[in-house]
Amino acid sequence: MTERTGRCLCGAVSFKLATEPLATRLCWCRDCQHLAANGTVNILVAADGLSVTGTLSEHTKTADSGNEVTRQFCPSCGTHLFAKSSARPAFRVVRAGNLDDPSSVQPSANIWAASAPSWACLDPALERVEQQPLPPKPSPIAG
Repeated sequence: MTERTGRCLCGAVSFKLATEPLATRLCWCRDCQHLAANGTVNILVAADGLSVTGTLSEHTKTADSGNEVTRQFCPSCGTHLFAKSSARPAFRVVRAGNLDDPSSVQPSANIWAASAPSWACLDPALERVEQQPLPPKPSPIAG
């Protein structure tokens, strides 16, 4: 397993990922476009594999999926760091751009591709999902 760490722009909030990503995807939903003025690369991780140091502020809204999504950010510099969905409480979304080494992950899909602007550069080598992707499959239990 590769340990991944990251932080906000001012360094007041830092985090560590103790598990491998379940998925890494480039999201083109309108909310992500508002956050980044573009698509965002998001890492889906098990919530219990993310540890955070520092204080977070939150904003909750209903997403196009119909789920309540809570976005977490640094109250000092405003860096958007994480998100959690009412539909998938066992997972967290981590914004890949905040990793100390963002090249340590590679997106496998463009999601909410139907919402991408006409000028968006969607890599044709990546899977294309028009809207909400299916949740990750549970990992098999060893035994």
